[in-house]
Amino acid sequence: MRDAADDTRPPDTRHPGAPAAGRAERFRGAPAPGPHVLLIQPQAENAGAQAIARMLATALAERGYRTGQLFFYRKTGAFDAEPGVAFCAAGRPRTPLAFARFFLDLVRRIRRARPDAVLCFQHYGNIVGAAAARLAGVPVVIANQNSARDTTPPRARAVDRWLGARGLYGRIVVNSHDSAGDLADYPERYRARVVHIDHGFVGRDSALSQAEARARLGLALPPGGRLLGCVARLHPLKNLAAAVRLLPHDPARHLALAGQGAERDALAGLAEELGCGARLHLVGELPPERVGDFLRALDVFVFPSRAETFGLAAVEAAQAGVPVVANALPVLREVLATRDGPCALFADAEDDAALAQAVRRLERDPELAARLVRSGRGLAGRFPVDAMAEAYDALLRERIAAARRV
Repeated sequence: MRDAADDTRPPDTRHPGAPAAGRAERFRGAPAPGPHVLLIQPQAENAGAQAIARMLATALAERGYRTGQLFFYRKTGAFDAEPGVAFCAAGRPRTPLAFARFFLDLVRRIRRARPDAVLCFQHYGNIVGAAAARLAGVPVVIANQNSARDTTPPRARAVDRWLGARGLYGRIVVNSHDSAGDLADYPERYRARVVHIDHGFVGRDSALSQAEARARLGLALPPGGRLLGCVARLHPLKNLAAAVRLLPHDPARHLALAGQGAERDALAGLAEELGCGARLHLVGELPPERVGDFLRALDVFVFPSRAETFGLAAVEAAQAGVPVVANALPVLREVLATRDGPCALFADAEDDAALAQAVRRLERDPELAARLVRSGRGLAGRFPVDAMAEAYDALLRERIAAARRV
């Protein structure tokens, strides 16, 4: 299964600065006539891949596309109120029979939508979504490699590698040089389809003061209290236990975590075990419009994630003016930098002492924190949403035009 004109090399699209199942049967995108693009991924929740898809759907609609988002299942209510969104299932299919029913429904929904192109996100979104799109007769399928290698099950990587080399995906988008490097040992037929498009992001500034933001979020700190925080899924790969273990180092520290996930109880239990339960604040999943207020409430943003392809949450925090301490992953060093220098202080997040020392440096060195903030403010110019949208627009129009010529 191949895109039309599959023998052409991909264009260079990198930009400068290198609710329940069954609702929303129709995809309500921009009314202007234009190519119809369907964005597909597994779960509906507020996380990095979903944020990118949300921004991209909006930006493409502004450029005359008709857009819709189709999720395999609804994990949270993050997308319930958004137009142009549909869910194949209320929850994750967990049995072979449930998966078969889900997959047939996915194919039917795509066939009814009749998109000119499908954009798939995350590893299972690529594998399952692209297969369903091809069975539904979609001529253009573009995958996005926005699941880090360490977050992808080996079998899924093997299937993705096999399908990509055989043309199930017409193009494969990566969003960082580090992510592209993860594909260096893939077959040439796979790598020939790879296109680098940097993520864009929306600034998360807030009109509130720090005190107002804390009050609005119910984060009451005693005088002299300092607030560390992170926006992330509560998942072991985000390594948030390392952030919790920062609390015993200083009784003035509090930690606020914005997100939902299976590790919530474990993190709360760890804080209690360390005698810091009252200083851990689990605020839950926040809608995008409230993330800026959460960031304004913080003194330091801590990002100990074990694997990323971009690190959107850390980028948003740095641009919002929060000093950032991040795990020393190559991709985070790549992304969290501008012409003014690094936008974060990096430390090995698997080393509790090293992470604690980095946080302590930022707390005690206001000049260092100010330098990081100045650099972080420049990230808006490095990763503008318009540049991402223009790159996808060029890629989509080229692939759709090629398909129509066949």
